[in-house]
Amino acid sequence: MAGATSPSQPCIFCQIARGSTSTPLLHADDKVVAFQDIKPSAFRHYLVIPVEHIPTVRDLQRRNEDYALVSHMLNVGQTLLRRDAPQSNQYRFGFHQPPLNSVHHLHLHCLALPFIPR
Repeated sequence: MAGATSPSQPCIFCQIARGSTSTPLLHADDKVVAFQDIKPSAFRHYLVIPVEHIPTVRDLQRRNEDYALVSHMLNVGQTLLRRDAPQSNQYRFGFHQPPLNSVHHLHLHCLALPFIPR
């Protein structure tokens, strides 16, 4: 399941997960980290990523470890949005399906509505 990125193309999300960027973390544990999306699409827009490099949602398998990881990612996102946007009565969570992912590291979008018009 783990994939490597080429040395010429380091994975920005792996760098964030290792703490080697200035990105402020909203949550960090041994499995996932969470931070604000740099181009928010909603009142609150967070990303929850696994610490382990997993390229896309298609790299997940039907096994207990992957179910537990996705469940944990969702739980972290829900907890952060309830804490930071309790007044919002609509939340959205989702993964991009390739080829629509802009970063090839699994990431769960966690949004508290309303959406931000573009």
